[in-house]
Amino acid sequence: MKGEAKMVLKSKMKWVGLVGLVLSAISLFVHILLARFTDGGISEYQSTITIFSRRSIGEDFSKTSRLYKRLWGPVRRLESLHPDANPRRYYADPTSHTNRFIFVRIQGGFHEIRNAISDVVVVARFLNVTLVIPEILSATSSKGISSQFKSFAYLYNEDQFMAALAKDVVVVKTLPKHLKGERRKKKIPVFKVPFAASPYYYQHHVLPMLKKHQVVELVVSEGGCLQAILPPELEEYQRLRCRVAFHALQFRQEVQELATKILNRLRAPGLPFIAFDPGMTRDALAYYGCAELFQDVHTELIQHKRAWMLKRGIVKGNLRVNSANKRLNGSCPLMPEEVGILLRAYGYSWDTIIYVSGGEIFGGQRTLIPFRGMFENVVDRTSLSTPWEISRIYGREATLEDSFRKTPPSMEEEMKVEAWKTAGPRPRPLPPPPARPKSYNVEGWWGWVAESDNEPDSTVIELRTNAHKLLWEAIDYAVCVEADVFIPGFDRDGKGHPNFASLVMGHRLYQSAASKTYRPDRKKVANFLDEIREHLYHANHTWLTSVRKHLRKTLIDGLLEASRASKSKSFISHPVPECSCLRHESAEKTTTQASSPISTSQALAALGVVHRCPVWMDNESTLHSREKENEDDFDEDDSISSGLFFDQDSENQEGSGAGELNNKEEAQLEDQEEEGGER
Repeated sequence: MKGEAKMVLKSKMKWVGLVGLVLSAISLFVHILLARFTDGGISEYQSTITIFSRRSIGEDFSKTSRLYKRLWGPVRRLESLHPDANPRRYYADPTSHTNRFIFVRIQGGFHEIRNAISDVVVVARFLNVTLVIPEILSATSSKGISSQFKSFAYLYNEDQFMAALAKDVVVVKTLPKHLKGERRKKKIPVFKVPFAASPYYYQHHVLPMLKKHQVVELVVSEGGCLQAILPPELEEYQRLRCRVAFHALQFRQEVQELATKILNRLRAPGLPFIAFDPGMTRDALAYYGCAELFQDVHTELIQHKRAWMLKRGIVKGNLRVNSANKRLNGSCPLMPEEVGILLRAYGYSWDTIIYVSGGEIFGGQRTLIPFRGMFENVVDRTSLSTPWEISRIYGREATLEDSFRKTPPSMEEEMKVEAWKTAGPRPRPLPPPPARPKSYNVEGWWGWVAESDNEPDSTVIELRTNAHKLLWEAIDYAVCVEADVFIPGFDRDGKGHPNFASLVMGHRLYQSAASKTYRPDRKKVANFLDEIREHLYHANHTWLTSVRKHLRKTLIDGLLEASRASKSKSFISHPVPECSCLRHESAEKTTTQASSPISTSQALAALGVVHRCPVWMDNESTLHSREKENEDDFDEDDSISSGLFFDQDSENQEGSGAGELNNKEEAQLEDQEEEGGER
């Protein structure tokens, strides 16, 4: 009986185990199906990990409040500007039967590629030739990217590009077969185009070769390959630049979809957000001599890059530069902490949503620690998307193993090893340690700094990462253009040309000129911060008033400065007045404001905008204009209530008593600001 009972128990246990295995297999199968067929749902769920801290209950943040209009409302003096890149004179369709071709290879980063593409289209139109879709050298198959994409298509939508320019220039995907063969045999002329080449260069150097060989190859390595300011008779080519940069250059579908998802997640709480581009790259810091703003390792890395630039004539001057003086002159980027102080002083509260863009922030995330201490809702593309979503835009990539190049051992080392092997009985000296492979990281210490004056050759993994950075910056670009407020930390790259932030500001000026885009004067900001260096986080009301007035002035004055400084090197960083028009408004406001000495008519005259928009544009804006006329005539004056600088704890934790005290202090600040404005 006992034996039978044991047998029954064992059989039951076997059945239980078998049932468990079956259930585990079914569970595993279900999970595989979910992962395979519900990718979107899973990613949407995982991507909601970022939770924004909400603002204090009871705070007036409606769109009609003075606070909202002051911080997030449009710049009234620019509301009559409207994008208009359509031809205004006789403009013939391109010659479809042309048998001359331009093949272009573009080197550089995101902003240089965008500038170069806009220019080469204009060059093709100017020479009346067929343009082969440009090749982006950072996104070729040799860089380890997915074989799904072919260079240009890695970043932009080829079909959209060709369709949008159908009435401007003939664009083809590849060269004819016989010309392909000529190019492989290197029998076609190649031009390394200088930066900002003149129309004369193309007409007298490139065109004769085109007539002779039917095809020429242009190598563009510094961004713009055509001068930014063209003669008045070539003004239509400027509008063509706008049609290329702001209409034809659309990101490919996967990149655009992810950028849209991130935008939707940013706007999910129903609150506006700020986009901030630090602009702190190693190249830019080295070019302008800002090494001493950092410490130890990072200073040495910047100096190493500057020495490399000096050898190649990229930058002129001395290796050792007084970075403090450079900062006071406005030649160095604003540190994230300094931008945070400006925003808090202006009135943005601790729970403002801020999106930080940029493929590379030199110094790593630790440079953002003070900034994150001032604002709780600081996010970027990685915190608003899942790794799966990011990897999806790369396509199917082969697995790469980064093999470090091992240098052969020196003769002395070989002799030491051989002597150890042939030594007598123990004890013997220990053998020399094996040589470690030289590895380095973009954000960390370079082992080669003390050994070589040259930059190391990039590994395949680094080349692939550089290609990925183009996609990261494409996402950041789309988000920054649509942001409610944009503020740059720096507007120059490592060659002294307008950078990523400059192109964003140019696109915003074209698409929605009235959206708030701060262009702080770095020289004045450095002086402001030095005034209160000893009590940085406890500024007085007079200082706050000065900072607020400065930031408000940069909405217009900074725009006028950009027309002088940036436009001469990159047209699409400041496409006004050529690509803008004025709406016919029934009642134009020309009253001079106390906080800004420039009226609407004066600002538009200073920008040079005189062209009136077509009638159909005015009809679209009539209803909007009538609604605005019924609003209170809110001026962007100094009378605004905002939390006292960095009193986050009193805003978030203390009770109503603290709130009453805060309101009294804010009212006092308002009175002081109004008195200052009247004076």
